[in-house]
Amino acid sequence: MSYVGPEFDPSQPPRRSIGRPLTVAVAALVPTCLAGWLVYQATSGPGGDGPARSLPASPSASAGSDRPSASSSSSPSGSDEPGEDKGDEKGEDDKGGKGRGDDDNDSTTKPPAGRPAASGPLKGKVVVIDPGHNAGNFRHTTEINRLVDIGTNRKECDTTGTSTNDGYTEAKFTLDVSRRLRTLLQAQGATVTLTQDGDRPWGPCVDERARIGNKAHADAVVSVHADGSGAGNRGFHVIMPAKVRSGGADTSGIVAPSKELGERIAGNFVSATGSRPSNYIGKGTGLDTRSDLGGLNLSTVPKVFIECGNMRDAKDAARLTSGAWRQKAAQGISEGIAGFLRG
Repeated sequence: MSYVGPEFDPSQPPRRSIGRPLTVAVAALVPTCLAGWLVYQATSGPGGDGPARSLPASPSASAGSDRPSASSSSSPSGSDEPGEDKGDEKGEDDKGGKGRGDDDNDSTTKPPAGRPAASGPLKGKVVVIDPGHNAGNFRHTTEINRLVDIGTNRKECDTTGTSTNDGYTEAKFTLDVSRRLRTLLQAQGATVTLTQDGDRPWGPCVDERARIGNKAHADAVVSVHADGSGAGNRGFHVIMPAKVRSGGADTSGIVAPSKELGERIAGNFVSATGSRPSNYIGKGTGLDTRSDLGGLNLSTVPKVFIECGNMRDAKDAARLTSGAWRQKAAQGISEGIAGFLRG
């Protein structure tokens, strides 16, 4: 298909003599040759053997370039890059069932291995936090039902723990609070170890949990739990070791300091969370003493358990499933530990 436009004349041009086109051609070659010589001079060093001179970049080429400059940031401000720490975000799905707690506020942050402790009032102090149960225990019933020696008798290695009526498990709760607690204590300079950090398929057994604290020569150990009592039973309580001397258990040296640790945690827990002491254990004191828990019987360092609330009571469960409240719980426990360690 032919095209007729302002730049195109389809009619045949008239015959012309050969002289005029030749003159035009020669005239056109002169400026072209001159331009070539100027470019050569501009790009060659003296004598033509020196390093080439670079020509200035075209402004239009720079403006239209898609390639970022060397000084530009590789990721724009506000972008969500993979691996960016968003702080208090959702952790792994609970392997023991789908909890309906405030999952978006679950803490999963783990400190880098070998990170030096910060300076602070707890510098040089060692704390072991024991997140009760393990989300994978239900898959390992043979292992967790194995009996272990707790000094006074033999007891199951571990249990699956309890849960709210909506399926938010104690194991998930205890790990989240323990991680928050670790962060608070490390900020004050303490060296903190967790008996498990969601990094093992089940356990550890109650006797191993005690050994972890003993081996660390911990200044304080706290085992974090939530109770599974009947509806209407509300509040928290702290469990302290009774005096036990039987088999491999001897708590005579830790009863007094553990009592002080428990009392400090109970007082600060009330202040931080607004929760009341248990209305079904401890006669309103929020304190209980037991001799049937292997984690306490086998400990050689000050240790207590805390039952942060009753997961089977709807009002307590509403608190336990709140990320904001779990942060308050961790704050109360950390303040109790810090007060005990400072003396």
